[in-house]
Amino acid sequence: MATRQRESSFTSCSSTSSCDADDEGVRGTCEDASLCKRFAVSIGYWHDPYIQHFVRLSKERKAPEINRGYFARVHGVSQLIKAFLRKTECHCQIINLGAGMDTTFWRLKDEDLLPSKYFEVDFPMIVTRKLHSIKCKPPLSSPILELHSEDTLQMDGHILDSKRYAVIGADLRDLSQLEEKLKKCNMNTQLPTLLIAECVLVYMTPEQSANLLKWAANSFEVAMFINYEQVNMGDRFGQIMIENLRRRQCDLAGVETCKSLESQKERLLSNGWETASAVDMMELYSKLPRAEVSRIESLEFLDEMELLEQLMQHYCLCWATKGGNELGLKEITY
Repeated sequence: MATRQRESSFTSCSSTSSCDADDEGVRGTCEDASLCKRFAVSIGYWHDPYIQHFVRLSKERKAPEINRGYFARVHGVSQLIKAFLRKTECHCQIINLGAGMDTTFWRLKDEDLLPSKYFEVDFPMIVTRKLHSIKCKPPLSSPILELHSEDTLQMDGHILDSKRYAVIGADLRDLSQLEEKLKKCNMNTQLPTLLIAECVLVYMTPEQSANLLKWAANSFEVAMFINYEQVNMGDRFGQIMIENLRRRQCDLAGVETCKSLESQKERLLSNGWETASAVDMMELYSKLPRAEVSRIESLEFLDEMELLEQLMQHYCLCWATKGGNELGLKEITY
């Protein structure tokens, strides 16, 4: 059946959301990140025709250092994702943990780089909002329906499952529930699996994030984990970042693991991963293609390069692998 005929074939059931009020500050970071990405895209930092369908354009102009930071983040994570997809020839699955309003699924489809299945997990309240946008906006729903072999998709407030894409409302701290929901949506533990966490682990206690990392390492024979979050948080700049978030009722429960690049790598290695690498975002920024750097730096004037450097030195991109020697996963680098 043609996609055009099936665009209305999302059937929904009502369900109530029971989110812990203590997590409200963490959920608010999803909105912040989405607004920042939407603004950066609007002035040409990178191309993303889908984010406009999830978040409005803020009237508040974002600072140039914030925009460049998000560019580096999106570019860095994207490069690692594509490296994994190339190594596995897309015969793999991706699980985006704490995905928020992320649009990677749609952008990978446009580039003909979709894995066998792409999963997203986030708080049920965030998933409900995302699914509402998908259901109401054909540019989001049509690509999903194009890839789906059935005439209808069952979707309720907290879950959508299709042939190539699934969105799941779950708490990452409840691993038995997480695994149950992923398996219900046909997660395949035999497939090479890439797990992504962007500014997620830092909002969990060290014990909770360790349990999640162990679960991920133990669940798949061949896997890679990408983690983007804070680093070097023991200095004065890091303390100011922590205080600013606390004023917004957002506590970095796992900040003690964000002391250094070494502590980030050690957490991965001590929880079942065989290799671990990490770079701070300033180092990553310095390795970006010069043509791209020239292009984005011409978009707007930045008068305080030192502030950009300080900010970038307090975020990092880490990646870890397990198995996959025959695929060359250990060779992946930035």
